[in-house]
Amino acid sequence: MTNFVQQNKDKKIAIFLPSLRGGGAERAMLTLGKGLAERGLNVDLVLAKAEGHYLTQVPPTIRLIDFQEKRVVLTIPKLSRYLQQQRPIALLSTMNHANIVALWARRLSGVSTRLVVSVQNTLSLSIKNSANRRSRLIPFLIHYFYPWADQIVAISQGVADDLASTADLPRQQIQVIYNPVVTSEMLTLAQMSVNHPWFAPGEPPVILGVGRLTQQKDFSTLIRAFALVRQNYLSRLVILGEGEERAKLEELVRSLGLEDAVSMPGFVSNPYAYMAKASVFVLSSLWEGLGMVLIEALALGTPVVSTDCQSGPSEILEEGKYGQLVSVGNIKEMANAILNRLQNPASAELLKSRVMNFSVENIQNQYLKLFFDSR
Repeated sequence: MTNFVQQNKDKKIAIFLPSLRGGGAERAMLTLGKGLAERGLNVDLVLAKAEGHYLTQVPPTIRLIDFQEKRVVLTIPKLSRYLQQQRPIALLSTMNHANIVALWARRLSGVSTRLVVSVQNTLSLSIKNSANRRSRLIPFLIHYFYPWADQIVAISQGVADDLASTADLPRQQIQVIYNPVVTSEMLTLAQMSVNHPWFAPGEPPVILGVGRLTQQKDFSTLIRAFALVRQNYLSRLVILGEGEERAKLEELVRSLGLEDAVSMPGFVSNPYAYMAKASVFVLSSLWEGLGMVLIEALALGTPVVSTDCQSGPSEILEEGKYGQLVSVGNIKEMANAILNRLQNPASAELLKSRVMNFSVENIQNQYLKLFFDSR
């Protein structure tokens, strides 16, 4: 693969995203872009609007293209012109609304750029839990326009199965490529100190949650489960992330009398240092596409508890071999699992052994085969 990259390093690869807000999809695409650029490839990061927490993490090896549009659909003419002028050999798009825009823009441009669309979440559940009525049209748009793509990629087997069923697409046309998670940079960042007093030596163990403060992540169940854990085991809870449910979650913490035991410091640029020092990592989501944070925690040797939600956790944890799976929304079951991990932590080496399939180099190689296939 090294010789292959050297032979094609003059070819441009473009990655199209709405923005770089602090979500797992954005982080995954930035990680992929960084890795491709580090290998000497010419990478453009094309954004509908250059905004978001991860914007400061774009390295100088990646060229940033800002269309300065708040709505992704308004970028169609600009993306079409970009494709005509720059002629990237491949365009990777992610998230369903951006994928459809990319498909329309390529059709309008008339170029031969190879287009790969990536699906990052469980479509049926995303629609079911969306407050936007227009999201109900997404399966119909996917059904009619995703066949225009050269390749459809889903980030887990569960996401692929759900996409095929919900949008009535042939399952064999959807390839599974996990998001790139394990990088040398991540392992280095994990060794850094944490600017939070609860992680100092001699302090009670910390239970950690990471993600946007949204309905999907269901941090209210984690907080309620922690309240039960706290009755039996002196510990603390830290939740990293920002979102529209902050006020609701803070009120829940107050109502349970946990102000001195729960901390929500907001978005942090280096969650890995927290993960490496936490006693237990918990994913409490109602649904996921993959659950990258679980992989990160495993890579750092941190015991994990996760809801058995659609569609990534059971794949990652191999039905509970590498971490405890609990029913979605079950407060008591989650509390018992956390207590079990606190009292009987799994071997760090066992956990780390699971994650090589999620290494950035492995994922890059799979994408490169798609980008240059039939060229």
